[in-house]
Amino acid sequence: MTFAEKAIQFNREITYTGKSLPPGIRIMNPFQEFAGTMDIVESFYHKYYNDYNLRHIILGINPSRLGAGLTGIPFTDPKRLKSALQIEYTGRMAHEPSSVFVYEVIEAFGGPAAFYDKFYINSPCPLGFTSIDKHGKETNYNYYDSKDLVNAVYGFMVESLQKLIGLGLETDICFCFGTGKNEKFLSKLNAEYGFFRKIIPLEHPRFIMQYKSKSKQFYIDKYLEAFASAG
Repeated sequence: MTFAEKAIQFNREITYTGKSLPPGIRIMNPFQEFAGTMDIVESFYHKYYNDYNLRHIILGINPSRLGAGLTGIPFTDPKRLKSALQIEYTGRMAHEPSSVFVYEVIEAFGGPAAFYDKFYINSPCPLGFTSIDKHGKETNYNYYDSKDLVNAVYGFMVESLQKLIGLGLETDICFCFGTGKNEKFLSKLNAEYGFFRKIIPLEHPRFIMQYKSKSKQFYIDKYLEAFASAG
């Protein structure tokens, strides 16, 4: 099977198999919740991963509502799906700051074809989480925001990472979006299971866009220098 075929199968079959989530937290599975998501996924992977190449993985946190939660493609909001990837989309239009930064990096790298030929983006938890406040507003929720949530999804995350590596990944280097809690968790998990020889942390795109936007070019250059170490 090509990388594309394995990635499509992974997304099509992924189902949460962990323990019950803490009250007020729900799992978000765009591959099963939204009609048309798998069509987008198939178009994307056939376009950029239709080969047998090994790639280095970049791990985020977990999918967001306005990015992969709508498109099924990590760090790709509907606007970038259409403008940068030229993939048809007829669902809810949305803008996700992290996606904006990631695609500026991708463009600086040489464009989507060059970037996705070398890298594959996903998350230690490939399904997302949301919480609902007392006013009924739904917001993104990170896996590490609650110890109870970490305990509930730990086994699922280990199983998911094992499956992701099986898609066809290089295991010498893993890149991590997030230099705080995500890096700390992944380093601990990696020490226990030995998934990768080395983890290289990078500031999370959301953090850059929210707090360091004036220094955005510095972080783009930092990303490119880090990715160059993957050979």
